[in-house]
Amino acid sequence: MSSLPLSPKASASQLVWLALALSMGAALSLGVTRFAYGLLLPSMRADLGWSYTLAGAMNTVNALGYLLGALATPGLLRRFGPTRLLLGGALLASLFMGLSGFFSAAAPLMAQRLLAGVASAFVFITGGLLAARLAAQAPARAGFLLGLYYGGTGFGIVLSALLVPVVLEAAQAVSHPWAWAWWALSLACVVATGLLVWPARVLDDRAGVGAAFAPANRLRFDWRDFSFALAGYALFGVGYIGYMTFVIALLREQGAGVAEVTQFYALLGAAVILSSRVWARLLDRFHGGQALSILSALLGLATLLPALTAAWPLVLVSGVLFGGVFLSIVASTTALVRHNLPQSGWAAGISAFTVAFAAG
Repeated sequence: MSSLPLSPKASASQLVWLALALSMGAALSLGVTRFAYGLLLPSMRADLGWSYTLAGAMNTVNALGYLLGALATPGLLRRFGPTRLLLGGALLASLFMGLSGFFSAAAPLMAQRLLAGVASAFVFITGGLLAARLAAQAPARAGFLLGLYYGGTGFGIVLSALLVPVVLEAAQAVSHPWAWAWWALSLACVVATGLLVWPARVLDDRAGVGAAFAPANRLRFDWRDFSFALAGYALFGVGYIGYMTFVIALLREQGAGVAEVTQFYALLGAAVILSSRVWARLLDRFHGGQALSILSALLGLATLLPALTAAWPLVLVSGVLFGGVFLSIVASTTALVRHNLPQSGWAAGISAFTVAFAAG
């Protein structure tokens, strides 16, 4: 695919539209491919008789796939460049989401979750690299543009919150109604892939990425320089996925109905979308790990609330606070890399943080 280089005089509105279009990668890879499973879990558990151990294992293998994808991404970037990897990963994620609707046995479903995790890592990392490149075009608005990309996850969360209950309700009369939700989500991923074509072409610089990873020119990423941030990010990976996997099941056990669950999840997603503007100055102001630390503390508070109380207003506060913070933590690591490494080291730095995140 030919590249359409971004003009140095690109307008502020063009940069924002590019960031929003690129955010479909985050919507697809995390908002739908990874997080929508939590909405399907109660229906799948009831239909298939799963234990919570098996239900959690589905997300564990998805995280394993994400880790494998993160490890493979640097080499694949050298070979294929960002455009092919971004769009190829998006198409593969769409395919594996759709295939999940054709199986009811645990083993093939686990295989699909594993492969979807691999593909989503390709999309999310490459999208983050392109978002960092876009942010470099407007240093004064870099935090906002990065936040727009990662905040795109919220579009996927909101779409899933609105789409899955409707599909499950419409498919009640057929066996395995959750399968139809997988297929609907797969179709949504295909649409998101189509929207990614424009920013991928404009921001593509295959030669530049290849040079950054070439053995002779590649900047060596020193893990020791970022050790505390990497450790903290790994622990974030441990905590956030448990919340996103089981919070819906917890709400259902506490007596929340379909309307309440939809409200909670949609508000969480909306908070993700709005978080790009809320934390933009924080990401631009601090060049060390301060932003990661502050946001992680807020996320810890949000995670504790549903375990301490079933009061609905406080549960909603938990969802809004969680949504308003957790993708900004991801954005803070990209900002940390961008502030402390030259552009030739961004891809290696982003990949290193993604590996730590997936390992957690």
